[in-house]
Amino acid sequence: MTETTFPSAAQNFTETLGIEYPVIGGPMYPCSNPELVAAVSAAGGLGVLQPISLTYVYGHDFREGIRQMRRLTDKPIGMNALIEKSSQKYQQRMSEWIDIALEEGIRFFVTSLGKPDWVAKRVHAVGGLVYHDVTEMKWAKIGLDNGADGLICVNNRAGGHAGEKDIQQLYDDLKSLEVPLVCAGGVGDSTGFHQALDIGYAACQLGTRFIASQECLASNVYKQAILDAGEEDIVLSERITGIPVSVINTDYIKRSGLKSGWLARWMLSGNRTKHWMRTIYALKSIWQLKKSSLDESGKRDYWQAGKSVASINSIQTCDSIIQGLVNSQASSAL
Repeated sequence: MTETTFPSAAQNFTETLGIEYPVIGGPMYPCSNPELVAAVSAAGGLGVLQPISLTYVYGHDFREGIRQMRRLTDKPIGMNALIEKSSQKYQQRMSEWIDIALEEGIRFFVTSLGKPDWVAKRVHAVGGLVYHDVTEMKWAKIGLDNGADGLICVNNRAGGHAGEKDIQQLYDDLKSLEVPLVCAGGVGDSTGFHQALDIGYAACQLGTRFIASQECLASNVYKQAILDAGEEDIVLSERITGIPVSVINTDYIKRSGLKSGWLARWMLSGNRTKHWMRTIYALKSIWQLKKSSLDESGKRDYWQAGKSVASINSIQTCDSIIQGLVNSQASSAL
């Protein structure tokens, strides 16, 4: 196979992380099973584990889950750390997970929803890197001022908590920061992948495309819904976390509506009450998403996905997906 040459930003990214291709398998709740994370890394990208998925959804002890991935591949893997201040118990657990990950040799961390300073301090002490999820300049500056080495730039085509700006706008806003920028959202085929790299992004983070993979343990009905959906079928729902989340507009979503109720909106607007409302949403969504994503009956049609569904037409191995991304001639196969 002809060797693919990447733009300089992407080339630097792969060399720094010790990976073959500038592709990140985005951490997903509840879809990041260890086999999927390992498969993305084994195929030359960088799989990023999601701790709640690993422990709660798939039932692994955290350390043993990492070691299972290590048995599947010796390539680098990363970890996602949601660091927003919440319960003391959760914060302590996340801190312990980060320490275990470092002990097990993980050196790439994606932080979300908080200041990554304490994570960066630990990771930098052993020569690792921290990239921070952002949707705009405000959050980018907070991340970089608190030790982030690069940014995961979440645009308006992403699954999960999407941003408001498109791929080009977000890059133009953040390029002056002169740190590696990773495109997150809307990339599902080779055309989108190479367009993002040509803009100047150092890599692309994919989530929805990897749900529709053979290694992902999401239900077949969920995967088929991704294959069947078009861009117009992706809507933003506030009823999952209180913040707009990209989901497939299934019958369940249509019945439930997209807006939070008046009580939830009131609680989310108050400094003292928003924490409680977010906790309620989190507990509800953690259970619902776990059940719906693994349910083969299709009765729980509550599925997250981004607008890259428009370019996803088949379920493939992670290796085939990544080869299709990096080789432009393979884009039609996706």
